[in-house]
Amino acid sequence: MSDRVAKVVAKVVIEADGGSRGNPGPAAYGAVLRDAATGEVLAEDGTAIGVATNNVAEYRGLIAGLTLAAELAPEAEVEVRMDSKLVVEQMSGRWRIKHPDMVPLAQEAARLAPAGTAYTWIPRGQNGHADRLVNEALDGLRSGVTVAGESDESLLAEVESARTEVPARGWAKPGGPPTTLILLRHGVTPHTLEKRFSGGLASANPPLSDDGRAQIRAAAEWLAPIADRIAAVVTSPVRRTVESAEIAAAVLGKEIAEEPGFAEMEFGAWDGLTFAEVGERFPGELERWLGSLDHAPGGGESFRTVQERVYAGLDRLLDRFHGRTVLVVSHVTPIKTLVARALDADLAAVFRMELAPASVSVVSFYDDGDDGAARGSLRLYNALPPARDPFDSSAW
Repeated sequence: MSDRVAKVVAKVVIEADGGSRGNPGPAAYGAVLRDAATGEVLAEDGTAIGVATNNVAEYRGLIAGLTLAAELAPEAEVEVRMDSKLVVEQMSGRWRIKHPDMVPLAQEAARLAPAGTAYTWIPRGQNGHADRLVNEALDGLRSGVTVAGESDESLLAEVESARTEVPARGWAKPGGPPTTLILLRHGVTPHTLEKRFSGGLASANPPLSDDGRAQIRAAAEWLAPIADRIAAVVTSPVRRTVESAEIAAAVLGKEIAEEPGFAEMEFGAWDGLTFAEVGERFPGELERWLGSLDHAPGGGESFRTVQERVYAGLDRLLDRFHGRTVLVVSHVTPIKTLVARALDADLAAVFRMELAPASVSVVSFYDDGDDGAARGSLRLYNALPPARDPFDSSAW
């Protein structure tokens, strides 16, 4: 039984989609639940489902949308909008369901759909939100349900509690507030979606894509209720993080400071290449790199080298913003390194973390009082803002 709070909504609209790269091939679905009266996004779901056909993925998207409606608006009238003519016509009862794979899916959808559910076909161009969720799931950028407003209080609580709580081991000096870092990964770039190595200042420095800018704006607006607690925006000097920081700073009304220690790892000769391309051009190098924290790509940096400069940047930040909260806009490797530092974990822990674009993590550092070393506490990791419509003009 879901513990999510149901909404009092008269009518909801479900936008659903599904897709397969190969048909059959890697597949995923996307579903968006909206308040029909206001257009507000109540929830969204984008999830990969393994290998399947387009039609199976489309039906899974429908089922996901109907499940959201049943959980969040059980008393509401439902309209389903999809660009799949097959699913719309079959669920409307105008076309027979002939394929055996479709029968149980249609039965499950019918079970979830309240009486009077309407099915409307829409052109693909009008189903962009659900289609985006499909592609984000296929690209590994998201998985599962996001409910609007569900995460806001937890984010606020984590940042606020960091100002008053003393960790179990008594790391904080009496009356001494911690320095809290809200770690924001930059939004997607063309390299992100193509899964290409994208390094720091010596790299090709791709800019944010339109989706990347929208992701950062959504994250910044999520953080806006705690803007008064944020002393400044600190960014890596790399193009994609600077662009992300500028968007966030404009929303939050803050000044920007650069910290070179938080730049992404330099990948040298690998920069701009995919894993497959590196494997073809530099046989055996990937295995050595993944097997040793001290091995560096040709002309690049090792994880240990990155750790040293990230720690140096952290020391500078703790000195400059002692006892305050700072938004740090950075990259995958530095953020994972900072999280490992907060947990007092071995640097190899970076290989066991996943970090989505434009995600938010929160770490706090307390004064030890004995050897002067700051002790860390992980408050939140890899959190994404509530669902929003990226095609709403206010998001761009």
